[in-house]
Amino acid sequence: MRFLRTLLLVFLCASSFACAGEKDYVITIETSHGNIVAVLFDDTPEHKSNFIKLAEAGRFDSTEFQRVMKDFMIQGGDVFTKEDLPPQEWPTLPAEIRPNHFHRKGMIAAARQGDGINPERRSNGSQFYIVIGKVYDELELTTDMKALQTAFMKYMELGSQAEVKNTYIRLYNEQKYDSLTTLLLSKREELESSLNTNLTKDFTKEQLEAYTTVGGVPHLDKEYTVFGEVIQGLEVADEISNVPTGNRDTPNEPVFMNVKVEKMSRKKIEKEYGYSYSDEK
Repeated sequence: MRFLRTLLLVFLCASSFACAGEKDYVITIETSHGNIVAVLFDDTPEHKSNFIKLAEAGRFDSTEFQRVMKDFMIQGGDVFTKEDLPPQEWPTLPAEIRPNHFHRKGMIAAARQGDGINPERRSNGSQFYIVIGKVYDELELTTDMKALQTAFMKYMELGSQAEVKNTYIRLYNEQKYDSLTTLLLSKREELESSLNTNLTKDFTKEQLEAYTTVGGVPHLDKEYTVFGEVIQGLEVADEISNVPTGNRDTPNEPVFMNVKVEKMSRKKIEKEYGYSYSDEK
């Protein structure tokens, strides 16, 4: 009977989330602006394992957030340049692009080379970025802006739209790009009807809610591997995204990082950071 009870206990622990996965890694990115705390996703195992190995070995330490773009992202962790490894020898990781992980503000994703030379969308073996982005109006978010621009160009050539064309040219010359976007969006329904075209982009309910409330960078979805999320210190990432920059969006004053890893119970992570592991599903 004791053997059966022991066997049952082992089985329950093997099949139970509480026993099998009760601990997780908490990542702390230390900077002069403050600390950024994050967790990494289980369903991107190659990226999670690689990041943890680099961090535990101290290889991220003294790397920089070397590319910073306001309302877009902060990118860093260039281990291989720090270690003087020739670019042709930089290791890459297989893409782990999951539909449930998108570019909401605070998400962590892997940098990579473009599709032209990297059609498999393999990730850089060390460099990552933290999404900043912006909050979107729902109409702008759900509109295929590239297709809208193309349709609008055709629309302006109609003799009846001379006034619209003049307005467009004036706003463009004055570099009032937000007003240009508003003008284009105001004509979306008319363009769809008159040109018999569909200018709508589809988003899930979760994406719509995220991008119209906390914000993000939706045009990167399905293009890059998102493998983690900031759970504390997002205001630090915001601050870094606003530092003065020069050539190639490099901060005028270097923003160095040290990266630490700590194993902690998932229950404690949820309690201390208000993070829910159910959000990963």
